[in-house]
Amino acid sequence: MIVLLGVLVVVLGFATRRNPLLVVGVSGIVTGLLGELSPREVLAAFGNGFASSRSVTIFVITLPVIGLLERNGLQEQARTLIGRLGKLTAGRFLALYLGLRQLTAAFGLTSVGGPAQSVRPMVAPMAEGAAERRHGPLPERMSERVRSYAASADTVGLFFGEDCFLAIGSILLITGFVNTTYDTHLEPLQLALWAIPTAVCAFLIHGARLLRLDRTLDRELTAAAARSAAPGDRTQEDAK
Repeated sequence: MIVLLGVLVVVLGFATRRNPLLVVGVSGIVTGLLGELSPREVLAAFGNGFASSRSVTIFVITLPVIGLLERNGLQEQARTLIGRLGKLTAGRFLALYLGLRQLTAAFGLTSVGGPAQSVRPMVAPMAEGAAERRHGPLPERMSERVRSYAASADTVGLFFGEDCFLAIGSILLITGFVNTTYDTHLEPLQLALWAIPTAVCAFLIHGARLLRLDRTLDRELTAAAARSAAPGDRTQEDAK
């Protein structure tokens, strides 16, 4: 039971808002030492854990690449591209991206999109560019709203699309748990097929919310323009 004191280190570290990486590292060292491991064995356990899950650190490679692309004008090019498509509004563009994200995730291509590799450098700037072409420069609050909708399109598309792929981890986990616990024979294909209606409903519901974004921007920006113009009108009336 004394080995579980490592969990207490994690709780205390997060409660005092320490660096998460430092807290987890110290907790691992404490747990290893309390488990009567030598310092060399503790270090070996950290090395084995890093080697077995090295795919988690793939962002170390992708992050500098994305940074270089942004520095060399990726976002500006994305805005220019969306500016050439006159009828494509921010809501319509994000609805199209939602459908594309769901389709790719349904075929197991979950890493095609994502917040770091697609939403920040391309999708969000393109959605903002579509909104700015229609309304002009956006206030910061409106820009943040468009960005949040871009992130939601990616998240919803991935979450409800990946369950339609029968080899995804969540499907295999559910079938394994159900078959082991309830002594049944549930196939992954059965769950994947039943996930399709849910994915369709998610696309229709969230797609409608994305399309409604255009009307929301129209209404709020018109109201903001009216409020900013009102003091000037009153000043002119007073001058008369």
